[in-house]
Amino acid sequence: MLKSYLKPDYIFESSWEVCNKVGGIYTVLSSRAKTLQDEMKDRIIFIGPDFWKEKESPYFKEEKKLLSAWQWEAKEQGLKVRVGRWTVPGEPIAVLVDFQPYFEQKNDIYAWLWEHYGVDSLHAYGDYDEASMFSYAAALVVESLYQFIVDAEAQPATNLPKVIYHANEWMCGLGALYINNKVPQIGTVFTTHATSIGRSIAGNQKPLYDYLFAYNGDQMADELNMQSKHSIEKQTALNVDCFTTVSDITANECKELLDKPVDVVLPNGFDNSFVPKGAAFGRKRRAARRRLLAVANALLGEQLDDDTLIVSTSGRYEFRNKGIDVFVEAMNRLLRDRDLKKKVVAFIEVPGWVGEPRQDLQERLEKLNMKNETLNFSEPLEVPMITHWLHNMSHDNVLSMMKYYDMHNRKDENVKVIFLPCYLDGQDGIVNMTYYDVVLGNDLCVYPSYYEPWGYTPLEAVAFKVPCITTDLAGFGLWANKEFGHYGELEDGVKVIHRTDYNYSEVADAIKDTVAAFSAMTPKEVEACRKKADDLSKKALWSEFIKYYHEAYDIALRKAEERSKK
Repeated sequence: MLKSYLKPDYIFESSWEVCNKVGGIYTVLSSRAKTLQDEMKDRIIFIGPDFWKEKESPYFKEEKKLLSAWQWEAKEQGLKVRVGRWTVPGEPIAVLVDFQPYFEQKNDIYAWLWEHYGVDSLHAYGDYDEASMFSYAAALVVESLYQFIVDAEAQPATNLPKVIYHANEWMCGLGALYINNKVPQIGTVFTTHATSIGRSIAGNQKPLYDYLFAYNGDQMADELNMQSKHSIEKQTALNVDCFTTVSDITANECKELLDKPVDVVLPNGFDNSFVPKGAAFGRKRRAARRRLLAVANALLGEQLDDDTLIVSTSGRYEFRNKGIDVFVEAMNRLLRDRDLKKKVVAFIEVPGWVGEPRQDLQERLEKLNMKNETLNFSEPLEVPMITHWLHNMSHDNVLSMMKYYDMHNRKDENVKVIFLPCYLDGQDGIVNMTYYDVVLGNDLCVYPSYYEPWGYTPLEAVAFKVPCITTDLAGFGLWANKEFGHYGELEDGVKVIHRTDYNYSEVADAIKDTVAAFSAMTPKEVEACRKKADDLSKKALWSEFIKYYHEAYDIALRKAEERSKK
């Protein structure tokens, strides 16, 4: 018999990335928004930081008439908010809150946090204060909105609206604890998308997985100077009504490092409404390939044609965690692989400390645009490995590794590696296409992550029918294996490589071999591969995964209900 879930009347969800596109959580929330908005019809309200002073957020459209009566009340209470729509599919309501005024009360807020929950804010540095003040401001918005809804609906105390407050990442932990304490009628859900201490262990070149059972989270936080972030994350996990994370691999991390098993795993889904359909798909794919090959030819002084294999990796610039190091290693080994049947151009699309687009490359591309596609350049540009100048050219990890391996994209080499070190927002000055338009042009995407709680990049790739390579240290890779019933192979649309703390070299070889095998596939085999990738992506739509959220909401609402009876 199916369990009947308690359903929320309202959901308030906060994140540093609401209307603020800086990382993967933006994709989680913005792609899920439509599914929840379809269910909740403006009773899902997102809360984000309002630091848009000089220029407006390109993802927010203010509407003064929305919640106008509450806006007036909020102003009376001293809250500085703007209400509008998040300009993503579904266009849910978003409240942006100015958190700057709360810095004056910082010490009092931290003292309260210590007294009630034992959170150590003494060792705070970096973004801890900023995130905490936003988190506090977001909680005040939730408290105010809740009271406004209760007053407006004038319900008896026995029939209060069922409300969820969903906080994302340690940055919103303080607010979740505040709501838990001050508005106990609200059910609290906390999602850690990656534990701060786990990411830090991995980022500091320490073996995470073989020793996970032996690590003490508090001790490692002391060693790695992560006490405050770890403390707020751990106490939030221990005290909210429902603690969640995004994959089985991170659930294990939570249990070992935060001393709290998760209540529910909430895998990250995808909204494919903006994946082009029919003829538009083919048209956009051809345009992306033309542009990528034009950039490569102008930079390298080559005449690479459409038969060239376009391969890429992308994501955040975490050199080891995201497997960028092993990608460069694999491309270096591919240079000498006799089984490679095609020329390869491999793009590393990772935002670095970018200075400006290369003027010499822009000039060549302009000539290509003005002329004919037949214009050929016979000589490469200086430093033919990079499309934009960096502020730290001599200390950049990608360029340093390529230099170490003497990878200079020479004419006689069949594998060329190009570093595209900027956000692909359509205005980078070189490619001038958005990431989703660019990813369409790939033949194969490679994401050999060492630390990857979920892995949106491989999910996005398969949604655009691009087969990909990932590892079983990524939540998505583990999920794909579970769906296949075996380790994913190239023929399944996703090749899942077994990765451990110590098998870097074997992973590089597996990537090299997979790219070489792909280069030998017939067009029919490639098409079958692309079809399988597309099929898998359909199983990861939000319509499939939203049920896990309903389970989390139910757990939180039942606990809040129990509290209210006391």
